[in-house]
Amino acid sequence: MDNSLEVIGEADNGEAAIRQVEALQPDVVLMDIQMPVMNGVEATQKICQRFEKTKVLVLTVDDEDEYLTQALKYGAAGYLLKNTPPDELALAIQAVYKGYTHIGPGLGKKVFARIKILSSNPTPDWEELTPREQEILELIATGASNKEIAKTLHIAEKTVKNHVTSILQRLNLRDRTQAAIFAHSTRDSLMSVAKGSY
Repeated sequence: MDNSLEVIGEADNGEAAIRQVEALQPDVVLMDIQMPVMNGVEATQKICQRFEKTKVLVLTVDDEDEYLTQALKYGAAGYLLKNTPPDELALAIQAVYKGYTHIGPGLGKKVFARIKILSSNPTPDWEELTPREQEILELIATGASNKEIAKTLHIAEKTVKNHVTSILQRLNLRDRTQAAIFAHSTRDSLMSVAKGSY
């Protein structure tokens, strides 16, 4: 594991995890979905509600785990499979700490498909967005705040807010987390197309 990372506590169930977070105030929690007493989804929800500075990165043995999307809805910053190599896990922890939404390689589509977020538009299309909205959506996917996006693009923060509202309406998404997941999913698709064209 990366020497810049330090394990400061461990817990064998969700309730113990919450107590550890309260006592130790960690930057990032690696949350196992399947735990006794209180599962990882409920623990994630409570941690995200009570400890805004602590990021939760969910780990699971099964990429079809039905609880994963619930954890994301409750505020998890991403998820990985438990068999993720240590160096990749370290990078994911660092990314989540910096505010990025991290979805394990190839898992974005599954997450997006599992979340039943669409009604009138069953297949949201990246091309429906203006070039500026695409830029902003890509920055949302990195975890950037409206203020950071405004600074990066040299536009007013109010303008960013208007664009974010438009993006969510055009794609029929509920919030920034779903927008970030959509962006990751779209990026995976574009990369697949690019690879197939060689």
